[in-house]
Amino acid sequence: MKPIHKIILIGRPIAGVSETVNALYDFLTHRHTEIAVDQDTAQMLSPHHAPIIADSEIFNHFQLIIVVGGDGSLLNAVHLALPYGLPVLGINRGRLGFLTDIHPNNLQKVGDVLDGQYHIEPRFLLEAEIYNDNSDQIHSKNIALNDVVLLPGDVAHMIGFEIYINQQFVCQQRADGLIIATPTGSTAYALSGGGPILHPHLDAVVLVPMFPHTLSSRPIVVSGNSEIELRISSGNIISPHVSCDGQKRLPLQPGGRVKVKKNPKMLSLVHPLDYIYFKTLREKLKWESQLHNQE
Repeated sequence: MKPIHKIILIGRPIAGVSETVNALYDFLTHRHTEIAVDQDTAQMLSPHHAPIIADSEIFNHFQLIIVVGGDGSLLNAVHLALPYGLPVLGINRGRLGFLTDIHPNNLQKVGDVLDGQYHIEPRFLLEAEIYNDNSDQIHSKNIALNDVVLLPGDVAHMIGFEIYINQQFVCQQRADGLIIATPTGSTAYALSGGGPILHPHLDAVVLVPMFPHTLSSRPIVVSGNSEIELRISSGNIISPHVSCDGQKRLPLQPGGRVKVKKNPKMLSLVHPLDYIYFKTLREKLKWESQLHNQE
């Protein structure tokens, strides 16, 4: 792969991130790497100084975004990277970190990546379109790398809705909500909801009911090219919301609809050459420690 000399460095102000951001900045500076940062990261770099991203045009000048934090930090960076096709590399300072590969004590791996020792893994995203009546007028929309989630409003209450896949009726549901997850998101919220782990190379989407009223309701895996439509019953006494990657909630009125389908753009996720997906699963889900405890 091509060497990388121009990067955007992003970190969120959570525990341990400031130390790693400063150590990484020093490491990159000694390599004569050109660096720009966002406003939050600049505040962690004192007394260092780096150009601050002021407008969108600056993204066209850089080759890579490096994110220091957890998966949530990387999800935020996705929205910056996607319009410009910039690849993203994660330094893990979160709890699990399925998307942030490199340990903060092993910054030499960052150097290896910048020297061209990496591979790029494309990950597809979903887009959610909100319709608040039977018209074709889109009320709001957003994208998601992990999941699109139907949630109740401010009060815990079951939601009545219908599921259609490619305009074919699937079922009616009464549940606390529904998680529609990509393979990337199958190890996030959907996993906590009892969904399966999907290998990231699969072109598939999983639908995971959240506390369904009917015990026979189970997760279902469909083609990644499916168009999924949720029709919210007009008899609901609450107005549910749709959340994309746990970000801003989009309000959805009773009688409204949400359509979820694959976004045409792909995220380029950068991995070191020694990255192995199943090794990540073993480490993050503590499969090996469970085995050792039984011996």
